[in-house]
Amino acid sequence: MIKVIGVRFKKAGKIYYFSPAELLVKKGDYVIVETARGIEFGECVIGIKEIKEEEIVSPLKNVIRIADDKDINKHKENKEKEKDALDICLNKIQEHKLNMKLIDVEYTFDNHKVIFYFTADGRVDFRELVKDLATIFKTRIELRQIGVRDEAKMVGGLGPCGRSMCCSTFLGDFASVSIKMAKEQNLSLNPTKISGICGRLMCCLNYEQSTYEDIRKRLPKVGSVVKTIDGTGDVVGNSIVKETVKVKLKRGDEEVIEDFKINEIELISGKYEDTIDESNIKLVIESEEDKKLIKNLINEK
Repeated sequence: MIKVIGVRFKKAGKIYYFSPAELLVKKGDYVIVETARGIEFGECVIGIKEIKEEEIVSPLKNVIRIADDKDINKHKENKEKEKDALDICLNKIQEHKLNMKLIDVEYTFDNHKVIFYFTADGRVDFRELVKDLATIFKTRIELRQIGVRDEAKMVGGLGPCGRSMCCSTFLGDFASVSIKMAKEQNLSLNPTKISGICGRLMCCLNYEQSTYEDIRKRLPKVGSVVKTIDGTGDVVGNSIVKETVKVKLKRGDEEVIEDFKINEIELISGKYEDTIDESNIKLVIESEEDKKLIKNLINEK
């Protein structure tokens, strides 16, 4: 077992492990650490704990020091400098007439590198732009192209639910999401209804997926024959959310439909809902704009 702490460099950013060495780092402390990008300022979000060695991505680097007031002030100064750098870079992009959208700027703590994040359709020849920026800032310049999900995470905003977007508030990593999840949760397969601000499938589709998968394994398909406490009948409908099954039963000369909990029935013939074959999934297309979204949604991983 190895002692580590978890450090985050951005709000809702990924958590990285570092060795506290002999330092008594507590959750909430700011720390100075060495990363592949250089010296960085981060927040300890996981206090000292022991984990298995195989859970660590080598090499595990030590915390340089717990940040003092001087370090915190320097970090705040860097944040102010990033605002000016953003304006300068925007002007240079316009001068060079580059087809790219600048999203964010980030200074490393030691100011040895300035990273500019941007989105663009395809490749962009920004060599001249880098030369101009290097002349202005007199340090290493890195232009990093990011995807639309990363853009949404950095910019933030409100999701279709009306709350702040998950990716910009608490999601450290993007989970794999697929159209299959939406279908298994009985959601409308209209691209505009199941995609987020970024134009990709909503991350929240993944939150309850394991629960839906478990329920579907115990939920008989429509047309199956089941045994209930009131006799044998045919399944005419079901509800994953309520975990209930509608069964058509015979009561004398009449047929009635009653709801039963899935643990109150026994499958006699037929099949369980189980998983859905993605090849049978069809999206609902209502406009030309929807058609443009389909490719991204189907290819989402």
